[in-house]
Amino acid sequence: MQQIFTSPSDATKKSIVKLRPRKGVIIGAGQVGLACAYSLLIQNTLDELVLVDINQKKLEGEVMDLLHGSPFIEPTAIKAGSFAEGIGDDADIVIITAGAKQLPGETRLDLMQRNAELFKNLVPEVVEHCPDAILLIVTNPVDVMTYISLKLSGLPSASVIGSGTVLDTARFRYLLAEKLRLDPRSFHAYIIGEHGDSEVPVWSKVNISGMHLCEGGLEKSTTADQEFLHQTFEEVKNAAYEIIKRKGATSYAIGLGVTDIVKAILRDQNRVFTVSSLVEDFYGIKDVCLSLPTVINRRGVDRKVNFTLTETELEKLKNSSEVLHNAISQLKL
Repeated sequence: MQQIFTSPSDATKKSIVKLRPRKGVIIGAGQVGLACAYSLLIQNTLDELVLVDINQKKLEGEVMDLLHGSPFIEPTAIKAGSFAEGIGDDADIVIITAGAKQLPGETRLDLMQRNAELFKNLVPEVVEHCPDAILLIVTNPVDVMTYISLKLSGLPSASVIGSGTVLDTARFRYLLAEKLRLDPRSFHAYIIGEHGDSEVPVWSKVNISGMHLCEGGLEKSTTADQEFLHQTFEEVKNAAYEIIKRKGATSYAIGLGVTDIVKAILRDQNRVFTVSSLVEDFYGIKDVCLSLPTVINRRGVDRKVNFTLTETELEKLKNSSEVLHNAISQLKL
């Protein structure tokens, strides 16, 4: 082959400043893991992406497919590998999507023990090979798995984050925006608590350009408004079940949500997300991972937002925390 380029001189080599690349690892190359990978790549989130999966043959095929799109995206090194090869040693973030698949009619909590068994071996291995990485847990039931990961890893609580109700919050904003004919980015609206059946819509804080949708919360709305609001929330809560019934799994939206969280971390953005993280004392709620509006930056969890709730919302949040406490107490670790 004809030589087209000359090699750089030694002087040129010495003058090149090597910047530390932004490196991420995704564990689990199923539908969710690949949706995360694709979204991260097309949004130029990382300089290096490593995918890990027990099905090595499929993993290699997925990475080949992604690599063939390299001419269409910003330069990103994409690799398939394993921790034994030392591929994650200098990772900034490890995204865990590996786990059993939620079946039609099955709740996220039904997955708990199966995925807990997987994490017993997985999380210590991740920490051994990626000691400085922030862990972002996506595997369901995400609040329980985030709590398990925190306990198994020995990492500071700021470094272990669950995707939490980021997706539920997005669905909440989308459905409200659809019904009110507005852009969902114009809403501030949150789903907090468990990413699951006990999640809580914070109606008292829903606002459009600073104007509250229902001042005083659901309990102070008219009967007609309450019916509209209740129906909207039921659609949010049951969205995953409806998608799983039709196509077997949710993937695209969580992939986009994970990308936003990763960007907030790596770019030190101080953005507010309803991620799941350890709650140490919020209205008496403690020693559980659940979702509250949280500031995310380069250190991971920076702080929780000082968030006031109505009595009804607080009662529902405490119930959600009890659901999670009871689930965790049933685990055999």
